Amino acid sequence: MKHYEVEILDAKTKDKLCFLDKVEPNATIGEIKSMFHKSHPQWYAARQSIRLDPKGKSLKDEDVLQHLPVGTTATFYFRDLGAQISWVTVFLTEYGGPLLLYLMFYFRVPFIYAPKYDFTTSKHWVVHLACMCHSFHYLKRLLETLFVHRFSHGTMPLRNIFKNCTYYWGFAAWMAYYINHPLYTPPTIYGEQQVRIALIIFLFCQVGNFSIHIALRNLRPPGSKTRKIPYPTKNPFTWIFLLVSCPNYTYELGSWFGFTLMTQCLPVAFFTAVGFIQMTVWAKGKHRSYLKEFRDYPPLRSPILPFVL
Repeated sequence: MKHYEVEILDAKTKDKLCFLDKVEPNATIGEIKSMFHKSHPQWYAARQSIRLDPKGKSLKDEDVLQHLPVGTTATFYFRDLGAQISWVTVFLTEYGGPLLLYLMFYFRVPFIYAPKYDFTTSKHWVVHLACMCHSFHYLKRLLETLFVHRFSHGTMPLRNIFKNCTYYWGFAAWMAYYINHPLYTPPTIYGEQQVRIALIIFLFCQVGNFSIHIALRNLRPPGSKTRKIPYPTKNPFTWIFLLVSCPNYTYELGSWFGFTLMTQCLPVAFFTAVGFIQMTVWAKGKHRSYLKEFRDYPPLRSPILPFVL
């Protein structure tokens, strides 16, 4: 059985960083990363990007050496991805912050509003309902992170957590400040009827979002990175898969639309609009990925909104 010689060069300087002799032909990129880590301990596997071309795409950990377009002396290029942090830690931090921040405004802890309002409660029942809905949403996200989600990538760059937390924490504080403000005015045009309809929309979409996350979890066996086409299950909330590639984003958008209608608060509407733009970008990317990977992908599906977007 022939063996390979593997040299790893710096993608920027082209300097030789490592030479590996007698590498098994069935060795994976993940195993090569482990070998590289032994000679360069500062670059653990998660922060390594190994590629065939200095400006090319990163190879997958499961790619096998003998199946790659290389000779018996294989040359790879290394790029440092920077310090990494696990997705679980990222999500727990992103979602835990808004939960706690919102409750601080809800209970009107000192130094937020005027001293006479410290630890007072709102006279409007919609304020208490909004707090329960907001808390439920982020508690659901935290529990899904711990017990439902299966991540195809174990880590992300550490620097991204500051950007993500600024987004989630900042919007949560902005929304909470106005909704829990002593001078807050609840919906008046349609009043209680508007709030009740909004609550139904919010809860319906929360259940739908959870149902989609369970369906996506069941597509991927534990510990694998297998990708399959998601199809509707017996759960009616998953039937939207007939029309949409990323219904988890569709339901997420619906939840925040319901929360906007419930609170009639401009910061909430702005957060919903920004979230819609970002989720549309993600959904379009995932939709293109599905079309590229699966030739038999259902042609009727749209990325996030049926027949529209």
